[in-house]
Amino acid sequence: MNPVNGGLLLLRIVVGLTIIAHGVNHARTLDGTAHWFAKVGFKAAPMQARMSVVTELGAGLLLAVGLLTPLAAAAIVATMTVAAGAIHRFNGFFVFRKGEGVEYVNVVAWVAFVIAWTGGGRYSLDNTLGIDFGTTWNLLIGLGGFAAGIGQLALFWRRPAPASDETAKG
Repeated sequence: MNPVNGGLLLLRIVVGLTIIAHGVNHARTLDGTAHWFAKVGFKAAPMQARMSVVTELGAGLLLAVGLLTPLAAAAIVATMTVAAGAIHRFNGFFVFRKGEGVEYVNVVAWVAFVIAWTGGGRYSLDNTLGIDFGTTWNLLIGLGGFAAGIGQLALFWRRPAPASDETAKG
C-alpha cells in the first residue's frame, strides 16, 4: 500500500466518521441544537440546526468513502469555519479553555482543506469511478469551503449581546 494513499484513506475515514458522530449528536438533540444555535447568535436557528445535521452526516459519509471528496471536504471546511467564527474564536486557541478554543475546529478545517486539495487518493470511490476534478479545481473547491463558511456567518450570524447583570440574576 502506498503510504500517501494509505494516509489519505485513514484521514478521510477518521475525519469523516468524526464529523458523522458530531452530526448524530446534533440530530439526537435537534431541538436543543436549534435552541443553542439561537443562543449563540444564529438567525433561523431551526433551519441552521437541520442544515448542520444534514451537512455533517452527508459530508462525513462522502468523505469517509471518498466520493466527491473535494466537495465533501469543502463542506467540512465550511462547517468548521462557521464553528470557529461564531463560537470558538472568542475563547482563545486551546480547546481546554472555558467555552472551548479554536484549536480543534482549526485542525479539522485544515485537514479537510488538504484532503479537498489532494482529492480522495487511490483508495476512494472517486478513483474507482474515475471522478477527478483536477488539482486546480480541488484547490478552488477547498478554498470555496472557507468562503462558504464566511458567507454563512455574514448572512445568518450576529454575535449576541452579553447578558446584563440584571438578566443574569433572574
